[in-house]
Amino acid sequence: MYNSQLPTDGSTAPMGTSMGSGLFNPRTERHSNERIRVLLKSFGLRTSLIRLKVIDALLTAAESDRSLGVRGVHSHLLDLDIPLSFLSVREVLKRLCSEGVITLNPDKSYSLHPQAFAALHGE
Repeated sequence: MYNSQLPTDGSTAPMGTSMGSGLFNPRTERHSNERIRVLLKSFGLRTSLIRLKVIDALLTAAESDRSLGVRGVHSHLLDLDIPLSFLSVREVLKRLCSEGVITLNPDKSYSLHPQAFAALHGE
């Protein structure tokens, strides 16, 4: 199929660019989704976008020495333009907690279970 934006000299990429670089490189994400996928699989859970984002939010909070409750996780996701309902976030947190991936702390905040944290960091 003809694409008017590609050069006609037989090359496949415009001059001065490389196919492996750019804004859409999946390796530029803050946390590797692949690590989170493996973690979920090790706990017998399927991967979903909301689970990936919730765990990523908890990891980000842990790196900043903060703790997040349901509202905090929901607000974090809204700040990232991920439009999930409060109820959806709460249900995912409850499910991850019941499966042992995360723990509910006495102050009603959530954190990764030590075993899950160690698995994510290769310990």
